[in-house]
Amino acid sequence: MKKVAIASDHAGFHLKSAIIDQFKETYDWVDLGTNSTESVDYPDFGKKLAAAVINGEVEQGVLICGSGIGISIAANRYKEIRAALCTDMTMARLCRQHNDANVVALGERLVGQQVAFDIVETFLNTDFEGGRHQNRVNKLSK
Repeated sequence: MKKVAIASDHAGFHLKSAIIDQFKETYDWVDLGTNSTESVDYPDFGKKLAAAVINGEVEQGVLICGSGIGISIAANRYKEIRAALCTDMTMARLCRQHNDANVVALGERLVGQQVAFDIVETFLNTDFEGGRHQNRVNKLSK
């Protein structure tokens, strides 16, 4: 079973819980918090998930906050992370195929639950195409 990290701030807690529940038989979730709707700071959870990817605990991760914007910015502060904020399945597919994104970010306040499930499933099951895209991805890590 594929091991995937997931983290959210308070504004993404409900969607994080729903994703874990929806895919509990499909993926081995490493839940990095938060564990309630009590106010927390999204950079702390972006950092935790980035560390899990960087240290090889997982290959991919899912981040959630209210809009997905702040937590994706937090994760992208690390050169090894390519976090893509996705609002539909096409974005999820393309960020994997063309950008080799290793983290998907979602906004609980902007994306419906079923759409979020579709994004996560697409993201976690799409391969990087490599080829002409590899040189571009290499430049992102410099």
